Amino acid sequence: MPDLTEFVQLSTVAAVIGIALGVTMPAIAMGWAISRAMDALARQPEAERSIMRTLFIGLAMIESLAIYVLVVVLIVLFRNPLLAYLTQ
Repeated sequence: MPDLTEFVQLSTVAAVIGIALGVTMPAIAMGWAISRAMDALARQPEAERSIMRTLFIGLAMIESLAIYVLVVVLIVLFRNPLLAYLTQ
């Protein structure tokens, strides 16, 4: 059976980098979206319902991207599909 420590270490480093980017980028996008929504509300307070509805839908879409990254990282950490190819 081959020594898998290097593979496990590399996949762990890849998972850490993936979750770092997968959390940082959506957080920046959410902050940017909220900032733009506040600007829009300041300019047109009468359009509050439309702006807030669009903001919440957009934030949900951005958050779903972060959740997808989390799922992929957990798969890589705990049930790596490439591990089967190395153990044959």
